[in-house]
Amino acid sequence: MSEPHNQSASVLGIPGLRGTDHVGLTVPNLQEATDFFVNVIGCEQFYDVGPFGADDDWMETHLNVHPRAIVRKLRFFRCRNGSNYEVFEYVSPDQRTQMPKNSDVGGHHLALYVDDIGAAIAHLKANGIRVLGEPTVRSAGPSSGQTWVYFLSPWGLQFELVSFPNGKAYERETSRRLWDTRFPDR
Repeated sequence: MSEPHNQSASVLGIPGLRGTDHVGLTVPNLQEATDFFVNVIGCEQFYDVGPFGADDDWMETHLNVHPRAIVRKLRFFRCRNGSNYEVFEYVSPDQRTQMPKNSDVGGHHLALYVDDIGAAIAHLKANGIRVLGEPTVRSAGPSSGQTWVYFLSPWGLQFELVSFPNGKAYERETSRRLWDTRFPDR
């Protein structure tokens, strides 16, 4: 076993951290999710794994799910230059099927950056996707310059479209700009 790593007070967090590799999501129907992620969002499908489960406590020990849970299949998607999505279809004796709201503990959403939020909204609506309200434009504060709007997947997963083609206000006040490294051609 290796020695514990001594971090100096100036270095915080996981040693060697580079960023987010993927986000895992459980969906009620993998084929419906595939259609949505590929044909509506524009992700690329990579590969499938499964089915798998265990007769012992492996699923509980390694994945914090019911020991008899079964992953029918998981599928990986890449969404342009962002993180990958690992999308699961589970069956489990204790499975809950109601999507959490943003205000619930465990609530969440996935934010997708787009260049033209109006065109993106039109595309979603043309594909029968429910867009929640009208875009919100930030005109003051650290997020000034950003426009955003939420939408729902067919099974209720919350997404957000976000756009800030000229950057956000806080970027003018810091030398730590994510924008320049993610979109070097801007």
